[in-house]
Amino acid sequence: MSGRGVWLRTRARLRRFPALLAGCGEQAAAYGRCVAAAAGGTAELRRDACLEEFRALRDCFARAVGPGAG
Repeated sequence: MSGRGVWLRTRARLRRFPALLAGCGEQAAAYGRCVAAAAGGTAELRRDACLEEFRALRDCFARAVGPGAG
């Protein structure tokens, strides 16, 4: 019994990721801006400093790759 079919399906899913996640650019940019601002200067980045932006990005990713996507 070969696992070849499993690897083919996995590779096919991974190839779709860039296209699926491309719609999350706005959320990714907002999260990046928040992290850059929170860690700017001599300030230390604190846990949950950008929690709202992170959750928006995570939710976008989940919608993009969730059931029925792609």
